[in-house]
Amino acid sequence: MDREIEKKRGIQKKHLPYVIGAVVFILLVLWIVFGNHQSAMNVAAEDVTIREVKKGEFKDYVRLNGTVIPIQVVHISPEEGGIVIEKVAEEGQKVSKGDVIVRLSNSSLDLQILNAEAELAEKQNLLRNTQVAMQQDRLNNETEKASLEMDVERKRRAFEQNERLFKEKLISREQYLQAQEDYALSKKKQKLICERLEKDAQYRSIQMEQMEDNLTNMQRNVVLVRERKGKLEVLSAIDGELGLLDVELGQHISAGQTIGQVNDLSDFKIEAQIDEHYIDRIKVGLSATFERDGKTYHLIVRKVYPEVRQGKFRTDLVFTDVRPTNIRSGQTYYLHLELGKPSQATLLPRGTFFQTTGGNWIFVLDKSGSKAYRRNIRIGRQNPQYYEVEEGLEPGEKVITSGYEAFKDNEVLNLK
Repeated sequence: MDREIEKKRGIQKKHLPYVIGAVVFILLVLWIVFGNHQSAMNVAAEDVTIREVKKGEFKDYVRLNGTVIPIQVVHISPEEGGIVIEKVAEEGQKVSKGDVIVRLSNSSLDLQILNAEAELAEKQNLLRNTQVAMQQDRLNNETEKASLEMDVERKRRAFEQNERLFKEKLISREQYLQAQEDYALSKKKQKLICERLEKDAQYRSIQMEQMEDNLTNMQRNVVLVRERKGKLEVLSAIDGELGLLDVELGQHISAGQTIGQVNDLSDFKIEAQIDEHYIDRIKVGLSATFERDGKTYHLIVRKVYPEVRQGKFRTDLVFTDVRPTNIRSGQTYYLHLELGKPSQATLLPRGTFFQTTGGNWIFVLDKSGSKAYRRNIRIGRQNPQYYEVEEGLEPGEKVITSGYEAFKDNEVLNLK
């Protein structure tokens, strides 16, 4: 007789793999949904710099290293080239405007002067000869004109006499007509000759004016060439100090070549190199200060050079009132250049973290101080002490301002 087998209740051994799998799946889902997936890194607290964000007055300025230079530097460039035959002044020597600094020699220029003078003498002789010839022509023309006037007068008298005789029937008609024709021809010839003489006189006058103009130009050219001879002495253009003179005896100097400079020591200015980050904010008229021997000195920006070299651009600043009594060319002063008026802002102390983040994010400590979380921020202006925080941080929060190179891409730091 068959016996009914009773079915086993509950989880049997063969069901265990499925149960375990279901549990693992549920736990995985819960971890994905509710778990913290941020990468973390353990960091020793003494290896990082922790600073506090605060509310305060943001002073918009930049700190600069400025070098004192003369208010004006005039380059020495000879107008005429030549060989150096004498160095009259030496570097560091005080010179006045018009003092000779270097003397040059130029044999080619000497030859040009001789040729110009010879050509001028030739032109002068030619002009004199032409004047003599024209005067002779004028006398000949006057003589010819006088002869024609006399001939006309004679023909007129002959015509009038023949006219009376013809009326009295004492001469033939042919003789009368010939006398009339001779008189008319003589007057016509006189008129033509007078017109020619008048035009010749006008032509001679124009020719003489042209020759005199040419002669005047040549005389002026000779004067200019002689003046070039004087320019072989290189003179100082201003009162000052000869700061540089790069010539040697016997050296050939070209016209326009810079051979030195004269420094105007009547005043000084400060030249500063500024990071190109500020190029859009530096304007003429901005004020700056520096301290020296317990006194504060004031300057303003006089000129901003637009060219950027090696990430920096140049700016000139001048004093607005007193200068330091012991100021010397080449000295270095540390300036505070004001970019704007102070204002209240959220202040973040400067740190090397900026080199890695560019000011786009920072590690912020939680209330316990044991963890630091990465947070996006936005930074506006900056000065040598603080960044101006526009978004992402609140006063009282603590942040890590030291370098982030070792943190890589971790988003949480466990401070131990």
